[in-house]
Amino acid sequence: MARDSSATKARLLDAAFTEFATYGIAGARVDRIAETAQANKRLIYVYYGNKEQLFDAVLQRALATGSESVAFDVEDLPGYAGAVFDHLVERPELMRLVLWKQLERPGSTDAESSSYEGKIAEVRQAQEAGRIDAGVPAADVLTLVMGLSQAWFGAMGGPAGAAGTGWAAERLAEHRAAVVEAVRRITTPAPPADGA
Repeated sequence: MARDSSATKARLLDAAFTEFATYGIAGARVDRIAETAQANKRLIYVYYGNKEQLFDAVLQRALATGSESVAFDVEDLPGYAGAVFDHLVERPELMRLVLWKQLERPGSTDAESSSYEGKIAEVRQAQEAGRIDAGVPAADVLTLVMGLSQAWFGAMGGPAGAAGTGWAAERLAEHRAAVVEAVRRITTPAPPADGA
């Protein structure tokens, strides 16, 4: 009977995602990942190399899944920010994984840089066409949009609050509305001055 390596790889990535989101890179244990995935520990090294390379694969898959789940829409940055917020509410462990990455591996990967550069170029084009306020550099607009989308997750008692507690649906809706409104304000072009 042939072994299904793709199923094993998927189980390893799922188990590693949970392990890295919980413990970070330094605290993650390959033994726990293998046990959770019901796989031989040796397969982690065969398929992914070392623990750091496994983390890279987990992060890459999480970013790809996020990009597929929340398509970037330069024509509706407030809507995009709300969709990112919703995605993170549904998957709070994703924000924990990103925070661990920032703590233990500051800087961006080539894939992250490439993704951001493309989005920055789209924002810049929309600014040049007058659809987005050009008073803030395009890279800063994108940083603010992403920062606002993620800001509540670092707040005390936020959506991924202590001991699994989270905000009530009404509170989440208020925060989401605040994110969308803030992005709308920073991206809406100023009306032309009188006499222009």
